[in-house]
Amino acid sequence: MRTIKTYLPLRFIVERDYDRCIQCQVCINQCTFDTHYYDAEDDEVRSRQENCVGCHRCVTFCPTGALTVKNNPLDYRDNYNWQPEVIEDIIKQAETGGVLLTGMGNDKPYRIYWDHLVLNASQVTNPSIDPLREPMELATYLGRKPDRLEMDTSSLHLKTELPPQVKIEVPVMFSAMSYGAVSLNVQESLARAATASGTLWNTGEGGLHPKLYKYGANTIVQVASGRFGVHPHYLDAARIVEIKIGQGAKPGIGGHLPGEKVSAEVSMTRMIPQGTDALSPAPQHDIYSIEDLAQLIYALKEATNYSKPISVKIAAVHNSAAIASGMVRAGADIIVLDGLRGATGAAPKIIRDNVGIPIEMALASVDTRLRQEGIRSQASIVISGGIRNSGDVAKAIALGADAVNIGTAALVALGCRLCQQCHTGKCAWGICTSDLALNKRINPDIGARRLSNLLRGWSLELKEILGGMGINALESLRGNRLHLRGVGLTDTELEILGVRMAGS
Repeated sequence: MRTIKTYLPLRFIVERDYDRCIQCQVCINQCTFDTHYYDAEDDEVRSRQENCVGCHRCVTFCPTGALTVKNNPLDYRDNYNWQPEVIEDIIKQAETGGVLLTGMGNDKPYRIYWDHLVLNASQVTNPSIDPLREPMELATYLGRKPDRLEMDTSSLHLKTELPPQVKIEVPVMFSAMSYGAVSLNVQESLARAATASGTLWNTGEGGLHPKLYKYGANTIVQVASGRFGVHPHYLDAARIVEIKIGQGAKPGIGGHLPGEKVSAEVSMTRMIPQGTDALSPAPQHDIYSIEDLAQLIYALKEATNYSKPISVKIAAVHNSAAIASGMVRAGADIIVLDGLRGATGAAPKIIRDNVGIPIEMALASVDTRLRQEGIRSQASIVISGGIRNSGDVAKAIALGADAVNIGTAALVALGCRLCQQCHTGKCAWGICTSDLALNKRINPDIGARRLSNLLRGWSLELKEILGGMGINALESLRGNRLHLRGVGLTDTELEILGVRMAGS
Protein backbone atom coordinates (compact mmCIF):
# COMPACT_ATOMS: atom_id res chain seq x y z
CA MET A 1 0.00 0.00 0.00
CA ARG A 2 1.27 3.41 -0.93
CA THR A 3 2.15 5.62 2.05
CA ILE A 4 0.12 8.80 2.31
CA LYS A 5 2.08 11.94 3.04
CA THR A 6 0.97 13.42 6.33
CA TYR A 7 -0.62 16.86 6.41
CA LEU A 8 -0.17 17.12 10.15
CA PRO A 9 1.94 20.03 11.39
CA LEU A 10 4.66 19.53 13.98
CA ARG A 11 3.20 19.20 17.48
CA PHE A 12 6.43 20.05 19.29
CA ILE A 13 9.64 21.88 18.49
CA VAL A 14 12.90 20.49 19.86
CA GLU A 15 15.59 23.10 20.40
CA ARG A 16 19.19 22.06 20.95
CA ASP A 17 21.81 24.44 22.30
CA TYR A 18 24.91 23.29 20.43
CA ASP A 19 27.12 25.37 22.70
CA ARG A 20 26.01 23.12 25.56
CA CYS A 21 25.55 19.86 23.67
CA ILE A 22 28.51 17.52 24.23
CA GLN A 23 27.35 14.87 21.72
CA CYS A 24 26.96 12.31 24.53
CA GLN A 25 23.90 10.78 22.79
CA VAL A 26 22.00 10.34 26.06
CA CYS A 27 18.95 11.81 24.33
CA ILE A 28 19.17 9.15 21.62
CA ASN A 29 19.31 6.37 24.19
CA GLN A 30 16.48 7.80 26.29
CA CYS A 31 13.98 8.58 23.51
CA THR A 32 11.77 5.65 22.46
CA PHE A 33 10.14 7.51 19.58
CA ASP A 34 13.32 7.98 17.49
CA THR A 35 13.22 11.74 17.83
CA HIS A 36 17.00 12.08 18.23
CA TYR A 37 19.66 10.57 15.99
CA TYR A 38 23.37 10.81 15.32
CA ASP A 39 24.45 12.28 12.00
CA ALA A 40 27.81 10.59 11.39
CA GLU A 41 28.60 12.72 8.37
CA ASP A 42 28.42 15.96 10.33
CA ASP A 43 29.38 14.32 13.65
CA GLU A 44 26.33 15.89 15.26
CA VAL A 45 23.24 14.81 17.19
CA ARG A 46 20.10 16.03 15.48
CA SER A 47 16.33 15.78 16.03
CA ARG A 48 13.37 14.54 14.01
CA GLN A 49 10.85 16.93 15.48
CA GLU A 50 7.91 15.22 13.83
CA ASN A 51 8.44 12.21 16.12
CA CYS A 52 8.42 14.13 19.40
CA VAL A 53 5.50 13.38 21.76
CA GLY A 54 6.48 15.83 24.50
CA CYS A 55 7.39 13.30 27.19
CA HIS A 56 10.46 15.38 28.26
CA ARG A 57 12.56 12.30 28.98
CA CYS A 58 15.42 13.72 26.94
CA VAL A 59 15.16 17.10 28.64
CA THR A 60 15.23 15.52 32.09
CA PHE A 61 18.27 13.35 31.44
CA CYS A 62 20.37 15.70 29.30
CA PRO A 63 23.48 16.19 31.47
CA THR A 64 24.17 19.70 30.22
CA GLY A 65 20.63 21.08 29.92
CA ALA A 66 21.07 21.53 26.18
CA LEU A 67 17.51 20.53 25.19
CA THR A 68 14.21 22.38 25.26
CA VAL A 69 10.87 21.01 24.03
CA LYS A 70 8.17 23.57 23.17
CA ASN A 71 4.70 23.53 21.73
CA ASN A 72 4.69 24.48 18.07
CA PRO A 73 3.37 28.08 17.98
CA LEU A 74 1.82 27.49 14.53
CA ASP A 75 -1.50 29.33 14.45
CA TYR A 76 -4.57 28.19 12.56
CA ARG A 77 -7.12 30.63 11.22
CA ASP A 78 -9.52 31.43 14.08
CA ASN A 79 -12.66 29.31 13.91
CA TYR A 80 -14.39 28.39 17.15
CA ASN A 81 -16.24 25.46 15.60
CA TRP A 82 -13.14 24.07 13.89
CA GLN A 83 -10.48 24.07 16.56
CA PRO A 84 -6.97 22.75 15.71
CA GLU A 85 -7.59 19.47 17.56
CA VAL A 86 -10.73 18.81 15.51
CA ILE A 87 -8.91 19.53 12.26
CA GLU A 88 -5.95 17.33 13.18
CA ASP A 89 -8.20 14.42 14.21
CA ILE A 90 -9.85 14.55 10.78
CA ILE A 91 -6.44 14.60 9.11
CA LYS A 92 -5.31 11.56 11.15
CA GLN A 93 -8.38 9.54 10.18
CA ALA A 94 -8.07 10.59 6.56
CA GLU A 95 -4.54 9.18 6.61
CA THR A 96 -5.19 6.01 8.66
CA GLY A 97 -8.85 5.06 8.18
CA GLY A 98 -9.03 3.77 11.75
CA VAL A 99 -10.29 4.56 15.22
CA LEU A 100 -8.13 7.15 16.95
CA LEU A 101 -6.67 5.63 20.11
CA THR A 102 -5.22 7.57 23.00
CA GLY A 103 -4.02 7.06 26.54
CA MET A 104 -4.56 8.87 29.85
CA GLY A 105 -7.78 10.66 30.74
CA ASN A 106 -10.12 13.29 29.39
CA ASP A 107 -8.23 16.56 28.82
CA LYS A 108 -11.20 18.69 27.77
CA PRO A 109 -12.00 21.90 29.69
CA TYR A 110 -14.98 20.50 31.57
CA ARG A 111 -15.53 22.22 34.89
CA ILE A 112 -13.40 20.71 37.67
CA TYR A 113 -15.80 20.93 40.59
CA TRP A 114 -13.10 20.27 43.18
CA ASP A 115 -11.76 23.74 42.31
CA HIS A 116 -15.17 25.31 42.98
CA LEU A 117 -15.57 23.77 46.43
CA VAL A 118 -13.95 25.20 49.56
CA LEU A 119 -13.61 23.60 52.99
CA ASN A 120 -14.61 25.03 56.35
CA ALA A 121 -12.13 25.97 59.09
CA SER A 122 -12.45 26.49 62.82
CA GLN A 123 -12.09 29.93 64.35
CA VAL A 124 -13.48 31.12 67.69
CA THR A 125 -16.38 28.87 68.64
CA ASN A 126 -14.90 25.55 67.56
CA PRO A 127 -11.17 25.52 68.29
CA SER A 128 -8.85 23.90 65.79
CA ILE A 129 -6.79 20.84 66.67
CA ASP A 130 -3.02 20.65 66.43
CA PRO A 131 -2.17 17.46 64.52
CA LEU A 132 1.44 17.63 65.71
CA ARG A 133 0.38 17.23 69.34
CA GLU A 134 -2.94 15.43 69.22
CA PRO A 135 -3.85 12.09 67.63
CA MET A 136 -5.57 12.26 64.25
CA GLU A 137 -7.39 9.28 62.80
CA LEU A 138 -7.31 8.68 59.04
CA ALA A 139 -8.07 4.96 59.14
CA THR A 140 -11.00 3.82 57.04
CA TYR A 141 -12.92 0.55 57.07
CA LEU A 142 -14.20 -0.66 53.71
CA GLY A 143 -17.10 -3.06 53.50
CA ARG A 144 -20.75 -3.52 54.41
CA LYS A 145 -21.71 -2.16 57.84
CA PRO A 146 -24.68 -3.45 59.89
CA ASP A 147 -27.45 -0.98 60.69
CA ARG A 148 -27.09 -1.72 64.42
CA LEU A 149 -24.81 -3.65 66.74
CA GLU A 150 -25.83 -5.99 69.54
CA MET A 151 -23.58 -6.55 72.53
CA ASP A 152 -23.54 -9.28 75.12
CA THR A 153 -23.93 -7.12 78.22
CA SER A 154 -22.35 -9.67 80.50
CA SER A 155 -19.17 -10.31 78.52
CA LEU A 156 -19.22 -7.07 76.46
CA HIS A 157 -18.55 -9.17 73.39
CA LEU A 158 -20.11 -8.29 70.05
CA LYS A 159 -23.08 -10.52 69.22
CA THR A 160 -23.65 -9.10 65.73
CA GLU A 161 -21.79 -10.99 63.04
CA LEU A 162 -19.85 -8.43 61.01
CA PRO A 163 -19.37 -8.79 57.25
CA PRO A 164 -15.69 -8.78 56.18
CA GLN A 165 -14.05 -5.38 56.69
CA VAL A 166 -10.78 -4.10 55.28
CA LYS A 167 -8.90 -1.43 57.19
CA ILE A 168 -6.75 1.05 55.30
CA GLU A 169 -4.56 3.54 57.19
CA VAL A 170 -5.08 6.33 54.69
CA PRO A 171 -8.22 6.87 52.53
CA VAL A 172 -6.20 6.72 49.30
CA MET A 173 -5.67 3.56 47.24
CA PHE A 174 -4.01 2.91 43.89
CA SER A 175 -6.34 2.56 40.93
CA ALA A 176 -6.67 -0.50 38.74
CA MET A 177 -3.77 -0.62 36.27
CA SER A 178 -3.34 -3.98 34.60
CA TYR A 179 -0.14 -5.84 33.85
CA GLY A 180 0.55 -5.18 30.21
CA ALA A 181 -1.02 -1.77 30.32
CA VAL A 182 1.72 -0.88 32.82
CA SER A 183 5.01 -2.64 33.39
CA LEU A 184 5.64 -5.26 36.05
CA ASN A 185 8.02 -2.92 37.85
CA VAL A 186 5.26 -0.33 38.08
CA GLN A 187 2.92 -2.88 39.62
CA GLU A 188 5.59 -3.96 42.05
CA SER A 189 6.17 -0.31 43.00
CA LEU A 190 2.43 0.10 43.64
CA ALA A 191 2.21 -3.13 45.64
CA ARG A 192 5.20 -2.31 47.82
CA ALA A 193 4.03 1.26 48.44
CA ALA A 194 0.55 0.05 49.35
CA THR A 195 2.03 -2.47 51.78
CA ALA A 196 4.33 0.10 53.38
CA SER A 197 1.53 2.69 53.67
CA GLY A 198 -1.19 0.35 54.94
CA THR A 199 -3.44 0.76 51.93
CA LEU A 200 -4.37 -1.23 48.78
CA TRP A 201 -3.42 -1.46 45.11
CA ASN A 202 -5.50 -2.95 42.29
CA THR A 203 -4.35 -5.47 39.68
CA GLY A 204 -6.77 -4.26 37.05
CA GLU A 205 -8.08 -6.85 34.61
CA GLY A 206 -4.70 -8.36 33.72
CA GLY A 207 -4.34 -11.02 36.39
CA LEU A 208 -1.65 -11.16 39.08
CA HIS A 209 1.96 -11.97 38.23
CA PRO A 210 3.42 -14.77 40.43
CA LYS A 211 6.05 -12.33 41.72
CA LEU A 212 3.33 -10.21 43.35
CA TYR A 213 1.32 -12.83 45.22
CA LYS A 214 3.26 -12.08 48.39
CA TYR A 215 1.55 -8.67 48.47
CA GLY A 216 -1.91 -10.26 48.49
CA ALA A 217 -2.89 -8.76 51.86
CA ASN A 218 -2.79 -5.32 50.20
CA THR A 219 -4.16 -6.36 46.80
CA ILE A 220 -7.50 -5.87 45.08
CA VAL A 221 -8.01 -8.29 42.19
CA GLN A 222 -10.39 -7.66 39.32
CA VAL A 223 -12.87 -9.95 37.63
CA ALA A 224 -13.57 -8.23 34.33
CA SER A 225 -15.45 -9.17 31.18
CA GLY A 226 -12.47 -10.99 29.62
CA ARG A 227 -11.79 -12.97 32.81
CA PHE A 228 -8.06 -12.54 32.12
CA GLY A 229 -5.95 -14.28 34.73
CA VAL A 230 -8.93 -15.27 36.90
CA HIS A 231 -8.58 -18.57 38.77
CA PRO A 232 -9.14 -19.79 42.36
CA HIS A 233 -5.60 -19.02 43.54
CA TYR A 234 -5.96 -15.48 42.17
CA LEU A 235 -9.18 -14.92 44.13
CA ASP A 236 -7.75 -16.48 47.29
CA ALA A 237 -4.70 -14.22 47.21
CA ALA A 238 -6.72 -10.99 47.28
CA ARG A 239 -7.91 -8.78 50.12
CA ILE A 240 -10.85 -7.53 48.02
CA VAL A 241 -12.37 -8.96 44.84
CA GLU A 242 -13.66 -6.38 42.37
CA ILE A 243 -16.12 -6.91 39.53
CA LYS A 244 -15.27 -4.44 36.79
CA ILE A 245 -18.28 -3.43 34.73
CA GLY A 246 -17.02 -0.10 33.38
CA GLN A 247 -14.38 2.60 33.69
CA GLY A 248 -14.44 6.35 33.36
CA ALA A 249 -12.16 6.66 30.33
CA LYS A 250 -14.33 4.40 28.17
CA PRO A 251 -17.84 3.82 29.55
CA GLY A 252 -19.87 1.25 27.69
CA ILE A 253 -16.97 -0.43 25.88
CA GLY A 254 -14.47 -3.14 26.79
CA GLY A 255 -10.75 -3.04 27.35
CA HIS A 256 -8.10 -3.20 24.64
CA LEU A 257 -4.50 -4.23 25.15
CA PRO A 258 -2.67 -4.20 21.78
CA GLY A 259 -0.90 -7.43 20.86
CA GLU A 260 2.45 -5.60 20.76
CA LYS A 261 2.23 -5.28 24.54
CA VAL A 262 1.32 -8.95 25.18
CA SER A 263 4.79 -10.28 25.99
CA ALA A 264 5.55 -13.81 27.18
CA GLU A 265 5.13 -12.76 30.83
CA VAL A 266 1.91 -10.86 30.11
CA SER A 267 0.65 -13.86 28.15
CA MET A 268 1.33 -16.18 31.07
CA THR A 269 -0.31 -13.89 33.61
CA ARG A 270 -3.39 -13.08 31.53
CA MET A 271 -3.66 -16.66 30.21
CA ILE A 272 -3.88 -15.56 26.58
CA PRO A 273 -1.67 -16.27 23.52
CA GLN A 274 1.45 -14.15 23.25
CA GLY A 275 1.31 -11.31 20.73
CA THR A 276 -2.50 -11.32 20.39
CA ASP A 277 -4.77 -8.39 21.19
CA ALA A 278 -6.40 -8.75 24.61
CA LEU A 279 -9.93 -7.63 23.81
CA SER A 280 -12.34 -7.47 26.72
CA PRO A 281 -15.98 -7.70 25.65
CA ALA A 282 -18.03 -4.58 26.27
CA PRO A 283 -20.44 -6.40 28.60
CA GLN A 284 -19.85 -9.17 31.07
CA HIS A 285 -21.80 -11.82 29.23
CA ASP A 286 -23.20 -13.24 32.45
CA ILE A 287 -24.49 -9.84 33.62
CA TYR A 288 -27.51 -8.39 31.83
CA SER A 289 -29.49 -7.32 34.89
CA ILE A 290 -29.15 -6.51 38.57
CA GLU A 291 -30.29 -10.09 39.25
CA ASP A 292 -27.38 -11.40 37.15
CA LEU A 293 -25.00 -9.14 39.07
CA ALA A 294 -26.34 -10.49 42.34
CA GLN A 295 -25.65 -14.02 41.12
CA LEU A 296 -22.02 -13.23 40.28
CA ILE A 297 -21.52 -11.46 43.62
CA TYR A 298 -22.95 -14.51 45.37
CA ALA A 299 -20.71 -16.83 43.35
CA LEU A 300 -17.58 -14.84 44.25
CA LYS A 301 -18.54 -14.74 47.92
CA GLU A 302 -19.05 -18.50 47.82
CA ALA A 303 -15.73 -19.00 46.02
CA THR A 304 -13.90 -16.96 48.67
CA ASN A 305 -15.79 -18.44 51.64
CA TYR A 306 -17.37 -15.07 52.48
CA SER A 307 -14.00 -13.85 53.73
CA LYS A 308 -13.54 -10.88 51.39
CA PRO A 309 -15.62 -7.83 50.49
CA ILE A 310 -16.90 -7.83 46.92
CA SER A 311 -16.51 -4.55 45.08
CA VAL A 312 -18.30 -3.49 41.89
CA LYS A 313 -16.80 -0.82 39.64
CA ILE A 314 -18.83 1.23 37.16
CA ALA A 315 -18.20 4.30 35.06
CA ALA A 316 -19.90 7.48 36.24
CA VAL A 317 -22.88 7.91 33.89
CA HIS A 318 -26.24 9.69 33.90
CA ASN A 319 -28.09 7.12 36.00
CA SER A 320 -25.24 6.17 38.34
CA ALA A 321 -27.39 6.74 41.43
CA ALA A 322 -30.05 4.25 40.37
CA ILE A 323 -27.42 1.73 39.29
CA ALA A 324 -25.58 2.07 42.60
CA SER A 325 -28.80 1.44 44.50
CA GLY A 326 -29.28 -1.80 42.56
CA MET A 327 -25.65 -2.79 43.17
CA VAL A 328 -26.04 -2.42 46.93
CA ARG A 329 -29.26 -4.44 46.91
CA ALA A 330 -27.47 -7.06 44.80
CA GLY A 331 -24.98 -7.56 47.63
CA ALA A 332 -22.03 -5.37 46.66
CA ASP A 333 -19.96 -4.44 49.71
CA ILE A 334 -18.09 -1.63 47.95
CA ILE A 335 -19.18 0.63 45.08
CA VAL A 336 -16.46 2.12 42.90
CA LEU A 337 -17.35 5.11 40.72
CA ASP A 338 -14.93 6.17 37.97
CA GLY A 339 -15.48 9.63 36.51
CA LEU A 340 -14.88 11.01 33.02
CA ARG A 341 -11.40 12.25 33.90
CA GLY A 342 -10.30 8.71 34.73
CA ALA A 343 -7.28 7.59 32.73
CA THR A 344 -6.55 4.42 30.78
CA GLY A 345 -3.83 2.77 28.77
CA ALA A 346 -5.84 2.74 25.52
CA ALA A 347 -9.25 4.11 24.62
CA PRO A 348 -10.98 5.43 21.51
CA LYS A 349 -10.45 9.17 21.71
CA ILE A 350 -14.06 9.89 20.74
CA ILE A 351 -15.33 7.83 23.71
CA ARG A 352 -12.87 9.27 26.21
CA ASP A 353 -13.75 12.82 25.30
CA ASN A 354 -17.55 12.59 25.07
CA VAL A 355 -18.96 9.92 27.37
CA GLY A 356 -19.52 9.94 31.12
CA ILE A 357 -19.99 12.60 33.79
CA PRO A 358 -17.70 14.35 36.30
CA ILE A 359 -16.98 12.24 39.36
CA GLU A 360 -18.02 15.01 41.76
CA MET A 361 -21.60 14.96 40.45
CA ALA A 362 -21.77 11.16 40.37
CA LEU A 363 -20.48 10.86 43.94
CA ALA A 364 -22.91 13.41 45.34
CA SER A 365 -25.90 11.89 43.57
CA VAL A 366 -25.02 8.31 44.61
CA ASP A 367 -24.40 9.23 48.26
CA THR A 368 -27.67 11.19 48.37
CA ARG A 369 -29.67 8.37 46.77
CA LEU A 370 -28.33 5.70 49.12
CA ARG A 371 -29.01 7.88 52.15
CA GLN A 372 -32.55 8.61 50.98
CA GLU A 373 -33.17 4.88 50.61
CA GLY A 374 -31.66 4.12 54.01
CA ILE A 375 -28.99 1.77 52.61
CA ARG A 376 -25.89 3.97 52.73
CA SER A 377 -24.27 1.88 55.47
CA GLN A 378 -24.63 -1.29 53.42
CA ALA A 379 -21.76 -0.40 51.09
CA SER A 380 -18.64 1.76 51.06
CA ILE A 381 -18.19 4.27 48.24
CA VAL A 382 -14.81 4.62 46.53
CA ILE A 383 -14.26 7.12 43.73
CA SER A 384 -11.64 7.74 41.06
CA GLY A 385 -11.11 9.87 38.02
CA GLY A 386 -9.11 13.06 38.49
CA ILE A 387 -7.98 13.08 42.14
CA ARG A 388 -4.93 15.35 42.11
CA ASN A 389 -4.06 16.22 45.70
CA SER A 390 -5.08 15.90 49.35
CA GLY A 391 -7.52 18.80 48.99
CA ASP A 392 -9.48 16.80 46.40
CA VAL A 393 -9.44 13.83 48.79
CA ALA A 394 -10.87 15.87 51.67
CA LYS A 395 -13.62 17.31 49.46
CA ALA A 396 -14.46 13.83 48.16
CA ILE A 397 -14.82 12.53 51.72
CA ALA A 398 -17.09 15.47 52.60
CA LEU A 399 -19.23 14.73 49.53
CA GLY A 400 -19.74 11.17 50.76
CA ALA A 401 -16.82 9.00 49.66
CA ASP A 402 -15.23 6.52 52.04
CA ALA A 403 -11.96 6.54 50.10
CA VAL A 404 -10.48 7.46 46.72
CA ASN A 405 -8.37 5.76 44.10
CA ILE A 406 -5.49 7.50 42.35
CA GLY A 407 -4.02 6.42 39.03
CA THR A 408 -2.63 9.34 37.07
CA ALA A 409 -1.27 11.01 40.20
CA ALA A 410 0.59 7.81 41.08
CA LEU A 411 2.06 7.54 37.58
CA VAL A 412 3.12 11.20 37.62
CA ALA A 413 4.97 10.43 40.86
CA LEU A 414 6.81 7.71 38.92
CA GLY A 415 7.74 10.05 36.06
CA CYS A 416 4.73 10.13 33.71
CA ARG A 417 4.40 13.37 31.72
CA LEU A 418 0.92 12.64 30.26
CA CYS A 419 2.15 12.43 26.68
CA GLN A 420 -0.90 10.21 25.91
CA GLN A 421 1.14 7.54 24.10
CA CYS A 422 0.35 4.72 26.56
CA HIS A 423 -1.27 2.61 23.85
CA THR A 424 1.92 2.48 21.77
CA GLY A 425 3.91 0.48 24.32
CA LYS A 426 6.86 2.85 23.78
CA CYS A 427 6.64 4.76 27.06
CA ALA A 428 10.01 6.43 27.49
CA TRP A 429 9.59 6.41 31.27
CA GLY A 430 9.15 2.64 31.39
CA ILE A 431 5.62 2.94 32.79
CA CYS A 432 3.11 1.90 30.13
CA THR A 433 5.15 -0.76 28.39
CA SER A 434 5.97 -4.45 28.48
CA ASP A 435 9.31 -3.98 26.73
CA LEU A 436 11.86 -5.56 29.08
CA ALA A 437 14.53 -2.97 28.34
CA LEU A 438 12.15 -0.08 28.99
CA ASN A 439 10.70 -1.81 32.03
CA LYS A 440 14.09 -1.45 33.73
CA ARG A 441 13.66 2.32 33.72
CA ILE A 442 11.36 1.92 36.72
CA ASN A 443 13.32 0.73 39.74
CA PRO A 444 10.78 -0.74 42.19
CA ASP A 445 12.90 0.36 45.16
CA ILE A 446 12.80 3.97 43.98
CA GLY A 447 9.24 3.71 42.66
CA ALA A 448 7.88 2.37 45.95
CA ARG A 449 9.70 5.10 47.86
CA ARG A 450 8.31 7.85 45.65
CA LEU A 451 4.75 6.52 45.95
CA SER A 452 5.07 6.04 49.70
CA ASN A 453 6.35 9.61 50.01
CA LEU A 454 3.35 10.84 48.04
CA LEU A 455 0.89 9.07 50.34
CA ARG A 456 2.78 10.24 53.42
CA GLY A 457 2.67 13.82 52.21
CA TRP A 458 -1.04 13.63 51.49
CA SER A 459 -1.69 12.01 54.88
CA LEU A 460 0.10 14.83 56.69
CA GLU A 461 -1.87 17.40 54.71
CA LEU A 462 -5.16 15.63 55.43
CA LYS A 463 -4.38 15.79 59.14
CA GLU A 464 -3.66 19.50 58.80
CA ILE A 465 -6.97 20.00 56.99
CA LEU A 466 -8.92 18.03 59.59
CA GLY A 467 -7.16 19.81 62.45
CA GLY A 468 -7.97 23.18 60.94
CA MET A 469 -11.63 22.14 60.82
CA GLY A 470 -11.62 21.09 64.46
CA ILE A 471 -11.97 17.41 63.54
CA ASN A 472 -9.70 14.64 64.82
CA ALA A 473 -11.14 11.72 62.84
CA LEU A 474 -11.86 11.32 59.15
CA GLU A 475 -15.17 9.68 60.05
CA SER A 476 -16.47 13.05 61.27
CA LEU A 477 -15.95 14.55 57.80
CA ARG A 478 -17.45 11.70 55.78
CA GLY A 479 -20.63 12.87 54.04
CA ASN A 480 -20.72 16.08 56.10
CA ARG A 481 -21.44 18.55 53.32
CA LEU A 482 -21.97 21.36 55.80
CA HIS A 483 -18.17 21.59 55.75
CA LEU A 484 -18.29 22.50 52.05
CA ARG A 485 -19.29 25.66 50.23
CA GLY A 486 -19.49 26.35 46.52
CA VAL A 487 -17.84 29.21 44.63
CA GLY A 488 -18.90 30.23 41.13
CA LEU A 489 -21.49 27.46 40.75
CA THR A 490 -25.07 27.65 39.51
CA ASP A 491 -28.05 26.87 41.72
CA THR A 492 -28.55 23.58 39.87
CA GLU A 493 -24.93 22.55 40.39
CA LEU A 494 -25.13 23.41 44.08
CA GLU A 495 -28.34 21.41 44.42
CA ILE A 496 -26.84 18.30 42.82
CA LEU A 497 -23.70 18.58 44.93
CA GLY A 498 -25.79 19.18 48.04
CA VAL A 499 -23.72 22.15 49.18
CA ARG A 500 -24.51 25.79 49.90
CA MET A 501 -23.03 28.87 48.27
CA ALA A 502 -20.04 30.43 49.99
CA GLY A 503 -21.17 33.16 52.35
CA SER A 504 -24.41 31.46 53.27
